[in-house]
Order: sequence, then structure tokens, then C-alpha cells
Amino acid sequence: MNKPPVNTRLAVYPGTFDPITNGHADLVARAAPLFERIVVAVADSPNKGRGPGFSLNERIALARLALADLRNVEVRGFDCLLADFVSEIGAGVIIRGLRAVSDFEYEFQLASMNRHLIPQVETLFLTPAEQYSFISSSLVREIGRLGGDISGFVHPAVQQAMRQRRQ
Repeated sequence: MNKPPVNTRLAVYPGTFDPITNGHADLVARAAPLFERIVVAVADSPNKGRGPGFSLNERIALARLALADLRNVEVRGFDCLLADFVSEIGAGVIIRGLRAVSDFEYEFQLASMNRHLIPQVETLFLTPAEQYSFISSSLVREIGRLGGDISGFVHPAVQQAMRQRRQ
């Protein structure tokens, strides 16, 4: 199979996005002016922990709602090795978020492995705005599961979906 040439103006922002948070959306919004196109790549990840709280299709739909205002952003699901997905679409950059120093070691390991697998692709690390630096999907899921107020952490559509899931 012929792979498209690498396009450094096309970036991939991968994750499980279970659920997509305002921190994720902030990173995409700040990266959007830097690239012609960003593909938010929602990983299937059925084996991550006890499995995602939302199905792949639900996470894709919620991400599309949360990012609808960004014209150069596309949301797609994938169920293969990230390196293969990035190569398949011809992206030249992988975007990763760093919330805290504790994220760095794991993210550095991922970036190094991706550099080995797809050396022509660069990883770009971005930090979220300060008001989002403590938000994680797992914390939002737990707060939502216990009936806490998550309105400051997620798009209203995500909040509604989590509320319905709880009922």
C-alpha cells in the first residue's frame, strides 16, 4: 500500500478522549492556527483499564460537538497502531499534551517510540491553559459518576451525556 507523503501542515492529536475535556479542547484550539488541518484521533482502546466509559462512536460524536467551532479540525476514530494511522493519513506532526512534570516521562517514552517507528514525524508538546492543567478524563469520569458538578470541565453535550449515563 502506498503511503501519502508526510505533510508537516497536517497534525494528529491522539487520545481516548473518554470523555473529551475542556483541557483537550483548549489544546486543539491553540494548535489549530499552527496547522492547515488537525485530525483529532480517537483511539478505540478497548483494553485500556476497564475499558472506556463511552463507546468509540459516542466519543467521536462528543468530540465533534466539543470542537465544532474549529473549521480545520476533523475527528476520526482509529483502532490500529498510532504510527500506522499517522502514516496512513500522511501527517507530519503528532500533538501531545503535558499537564504536569509527571506526564513528561511517559510522553517522552511515547515520543521516542514513535520517532523510532515513524522517524519522519515530529511530536509537538503543548501545555494546557493554567485553568485546565489539573483536569483529566479519569477525574471528570469519577466526579460525574458520583453526581458532582463537571460543568467547568467539559462541553455541555459531554455533561449531558454523562448525566444520562448515570441515570
